[in-house]
Amino acid sequence: MHIAALYESVTQSIIKDLEAGVAPWTKPWTSGARGGLLPFNAVTNRSYNGINIPILWQAGRKYPTQGWLTYKQAQASGAQVRAGEKGTHIVFARKLALKDDENERLISMLKTFVVFNEWQMEGLPKAALEVPKPLPALQDSAQVFVNATGAYIRHGGDRAYYQQEGDLISLPLESTFESRAYYIATALHETVHWSGAKHRLDRDLTGRFRTKSYAAEELVAEFGAAFLCAHLNVEGKLRHAEYIGHWIKLLKEDDRAVFTAASKASQAADYLRSFSEKVAEEEAA
Repeated sequence: MHIAALYESVTQSIIKDLEAGVAPWTKPWTSGARGGLLPFNAVTNRSYNGINIPILWQAGRKYPTQGWLTYKQAQASGAQVRAGEKGTHIVFARKLALKDDENERLISMLKTFVVFNEWQMEGLPKAALEVPKPLPALQDSAQVFVNATGAYIRHGGDRAYYQQEGDLISLPLESTFESRAYYIATALHETVHWSGAKHRLDRDLTGRFRTKSYAAEELVAEFGAAFLCAHLNVEGKLRHAEYIGHWIKLLKEDDRAVFTAASKASQAADYLRSFSEKVAEEEAA
C-alpha cells in the first residue's frame, strides 16, 4: 500500500469511529493480555509506537493478545499465516541523511508493510512469544509513575487542566472521580500536556496546525494518555467526548493530522516513562 493511501485509509477509519461516538483508542484491549496491552512484535518483543499503536488496537480488537509479526518473521519462526487471513498495514520510519555543501540533516521516510496477529498464525513456537515483564515499580502503582515526573499538581476545583503560567497541573480531588483509575487517566492526560512545555519537549503545534493547534494538542494528550494507560494497565476513562467534533473536523481537513498527533504522543509517553525508569534504576543500584 502506498503511504498516501494509508494516510487516507487510517484517517477515514478513525473518522468513522468518531462519528459513531467512539474513540478507537479508548480501552481497545483485553485486561491481562499476554505481553501487556501495547501492541508489540511477537519475535523481537519491541513495542510499536506512534500511529501503529491505534492502527493495531483497532485491527486487534477480535484477538486476545497484542503480539504481531511479519510474514517473513513467521516463516523464520517455522510458522505460517492461516489461509484466508488478511494482514494489517502499518508504517516504518526510515531515517535518511541529506547532505549539501555545508550541512547534513536527517529526514524521515515512511514506508508501509504488513503484519499479522499471532492468532492468525499456525505453528508459532512458544519460545518466540516470551516477553519481558514490566518494571516492578510500574506494576506496584500507577501513582508512582505520575509522582516520578516531579510535576507540580494542585488539587481542588472542578476542572482538570495544565497551566503554562506557573507550570502546574490542576486536578479535582481524587474522591470526586468515579474511581482511582479515572483519576490516574486524567492525571496522565494532563502530564502529557505538561511534557510539551518549552523547557521540556517544546511541543508547539501552531506552525503545523495553525488555528486548529488546540484541537491537535488535545489529540496528542488523548493519544498519550491512552498509550500510558495501556503501559500501566490502567482502565481509566479518557476525556475524548468533548473534543470529538473538533477532531472530526481536523481529520477531514488533514489526513496526516492523526499521524502527527500519534507521533508526538509517543514522544511524550517516552519522555514521561523516562522519569520512572530512572527511579527504578536508582533503586536497583
